[in-house]
Amino acid sequence: PTSDQANTPSKPTMGNKASTPAAPAGGGECKKSDKVGIKSGKKICCCCPETKQPRDECVVFKGEEHPDCQKLIEAHKMCLRAEGFDVK
Repeated sequence: PTSDQANTPSKPTMGNKASTPAAPAGGGECKKSDKVGIKSGKKICCCCPETKQPRDECVVFKGEEHPDCQKLIEAHKMCLRAEGFDVK
């Protein structure tokens, strides 16, 4: 590099820096008022990952109304109810 290039800060380009995850809506921290599951002690967003991920993927790729997704949605609701959450 020439002396001009050595003193000039490089422009950031995509992929140059490590990214940091955005903070979740609502701050992401647990509050004493947040309801937690009776089995795991976790907030509703963190309970039942074994049913949540397949449900989410199905909805993204096939749509919420797809019969396969309806089954996965119902399975996730059942899991959340078992945790003690009031899910309609």
